[in-house]
Amino acid sequence: MATKVYKNEKTLATRLRDDFKSGNNDFVLLYAYNGTGKTRLSGAFKDVAKNKGKADTLYFNAFTEDLFTWHNDLESDRERYLKINSQSEFFKGFEELALEQKIADYLSRYTTFDFNIDYDAWKITFSKENQDNIKISRGEENIFIWCIFLAIMQLAIEEDEAYKWVKYFYIDDPISSLDDNNAIIVANDLAKLLKNEDNKLKAVISSHHSLFFNVMCNELRNSKHKQYFLYKANDSESYTLRTTNETPFFHHIAMLDELKKAVKSNKLYTYHFNILRSILEKTAVFFGFEYFSDCIKHDEDKDLYARALNVLSHGKYSIYEPMEMNDDNKNLFKDILKVFLDKYQFDLPQLHQEKK
Repeated sequence: MATKVYKNEKTLATRLRDDFKSGNNDFVLLYAYNGTGKTRLSGAFKDVAKNKGKADTLYFNAFTEDLFTWHNDLESDRERYLKINSQSEFFKGFEELALEQKIADYLSRYTTFDFNIDYDAWKITFSKENQDNIKISRGEENIFIWCIFLAIMQLAIEEDEAYKWVKYFYIDDPISSLDDNNAIIVANDLAKLLKNEDNKLKAVISSHHSLFFNVMCNELRNSKHKQYFLYKANDSESYTLRTTNETPFFHHIAMLDELKKAVKSNKLYTYHFNILRSILEKTAVFFGFEYFSDCIKHDEDKDLYARALNVLSHGKYSIYEPMEMNDDNKNLFKDILKVFLDKYQFDLPQLHQEKK
């Protein structure tokens, strides 16, 4: 498993761009804990070209969300709207292209409110169930901005004149305020766009969300891509990048930490069976086993556990509507995880120290 250290965001950003220059990769996936510096890295990636006088990266991160600010009408509490920063390159061609229908098509997958864009005043108003000028929730606001980004991505992929400057997408944690159900839909919508046969653009996707990252890995598994685990020590400016395309994926090992926390809190959902099965499958390949159940073959309940994992992780993700496990399945999950970890004792002390 290749591991390299980079002294700052700029050198790491240059390294990620090199992954695309060879022509061997279309996508780069980064798994990193919150506080690692993913947002700064996305800015550094964008600045590599911008500092040379020519922007080439359309990015989505915390700064993208900051392009929209609320006017709350504190005096009368009636004229609430979302203001658009019209000076940003992000909105180049926004008015001429009339994106409402594209945005609405994506938005319909997540929520039911309506919107109207006033291009003269550069503001957006929202309505729902005969109520006008409502203030939508923070989660709804985030998903609305994400749908705008998807619509613009679509234009860039279609090589619309206004976005012909785009060569790369850099997408950092688009689901920071979303529930697990929407996290899966977001990943599917994004993967569908990226896998479009007409897409010639490269993309970096970074996230701390294990479910979102796992879905993206599954969706892009047959594409030309790189997968990394990114982390840094609390007292260091340098970044450590571990290649995880080999099996078992290092990010899957890191996900074991998430499963342990879920067990400890007793907040176990059906999709946790999907993640556990994925980890067992990668471990089985690594050790040359024919079946993932061979990872638990010395336990007397091996057949029961294998059947449970087959049934409870059925379908593509089996979690379009995340559901908390019943008590029996929680106990079953805990038993399988314990048997697996008793046999394969992954030691991640350094990661635990570095996690913020």
